This record gives sequence, C-alpha cells and structure tokens, in this order.
Amino acid sequence: MRAFSHLFINIVALKRSGNLFLHKIPKLSIMKTNSRKEETGSMSCNRVNKRIGIILAASLSILMILPATVSIGKAQESKKLTRKEKEEAWRAERLKKRAAEEQEEMRNDSIEYVQAIEAIRNGSWALEASNITFDNGVTRFVTPSTNFVSINNGDAVVQTAFNNSNIYSPNGIGGITVEGSITGEELKMDHEGNIYYNYSIMGPQVSATVSVVVTAHSNQATATVDPNFSSRNMTMSGYIYPYESAGVFEGTPDY
Repeated sequence: MRAFSHLFINIVALKRSGNLFLHKIPKLSIMKTNSRKEETGSMSCNRVNKRIGIILAASLSILMILPATVSIGKAQESKKLTRKEKEEAWRAERLKKRAAEEQEEMRNDSIEYVQAIEAIRNGSWALEASNITFDNGVTRFVTPSTNFVSINNGDAVVQTAFNNSNIYSPNGIGGITVEGSITGEELKMDHEGNIYYNYSIMGPQVSATVSVVVTAHSNQATATVDPNFSSRNMTMSGYIYPYESAGVFEGTPDY
C-alpha cells in the first residue's frame, strides 16, 4: 500500500514538472531539414504520454481497490469462528452475566438479613407470611399483608386471615387476631448465621409461645405459634421486615 502511494506521488510530481520519465527516453534528433524525423519524434512522445496515462490510471485503480480488499479480508477472518467457538463464547457470556446477578442477589440478601436482625433487636418488626402450615401437614397459601406475626412498641400480634368472606370470623377478615405483651424473650445465633428468637404473648384471656427462625444471610423466616388454648400449632412462613416498611393490616383483636 505504501509503495503504491509513493508511486502515485512521484507520477503526479513528475507530470507537473513536465519531466515525467523523460530521463529514461532517448533524446530525439530534431533536424529542420528532415521533416520525417520530426514526425517520428512527435509520434514517439505521444506514445510515451499515452503509456504514462495508462500507468497512472492503473495505479489509481489499484490504490482504490486495496482498502476494499483489506476490509473484505478482515470481514472474512471475523466469520471464520466455528460453531463450537460461537457456542463457547455464548456460554462464557451467559456465565458472566449469571455470576453478576448472583453477586447482586447476595448483596441484597445480606442487606435484608442485617435489617432483619436489627429490627428484631430494636423490637420493631413484622413477619409477612405467604403460607401457613398446620400440625396435620395441611398448607394454605395466604395474603402476606393480613397474615403476619409482629412486635412494635412492646405490643405483640399474631394474625391469620383465610379470605373466607362468607364465613363469620372473630377479626372480621377471615381469621383471628391475638394481641398482647411480650415476656420471656430469648435471642441467639448459631455458627451458620441462623437467628433463633423465642418469646411469649400474654393477652387478656389467652397466651401463646412464638418461635421465630431467620435463615442465615437472608430475611426469609418462619414463626411457629403454639397457643395455650389449643394443641394445634401452626408455622407461618414468609419474610421479615422492619415494622415501618412492612405493609400489614390488622383486623379486630379477638383476645
């Protein structure tokens, strides 16, 4: 490419100076008395100029074609990836994306885990349950905002609501609501980071024991409620949040 550029520059410079290739052309004998020789010299110069024009045009054509040829060559090289190589590149990109998503999930879980621990220590939290499992093994999926266990400002609440709008319920939303004060608190953590929080609710007529377990490095939790007025306990499973950020709705307290 560089050689052709030099060639083009030299040709243009020589043509402008009027000395293009004349150093390689034998001097012509111009005799006034010989008109035939004058015609021969003129024809030779015309041939040389014509040849120079052909060379110049060819050089320009080559200079224009070379960049396109290089571009085509690079495009062909990029298309030489085999199907296996393309699949490996796709898998590597997918694994990289998945690793980034897992790191983000771990970071979010760690934040929510710390917030859950602080909420329990501060005595202001709510466990919103998405399902409730009874001691006979039956599990019911429920609405988290109306099925919860909470503590706030020294008051403890356990509430269920099974959306039985056609059946009378003590709390008016399809279940029961137990409210009372807290006694016998116990908080501990195992070596894996799981949190165990036990306490009792003392109401005007009833009481219940609540055992909360927060899964290590997340805000996923369960609360097992064992009421003193019944032998049927239940386990509420969901996520625990600081009370101010929880979206719970409390019905009419029953006891």
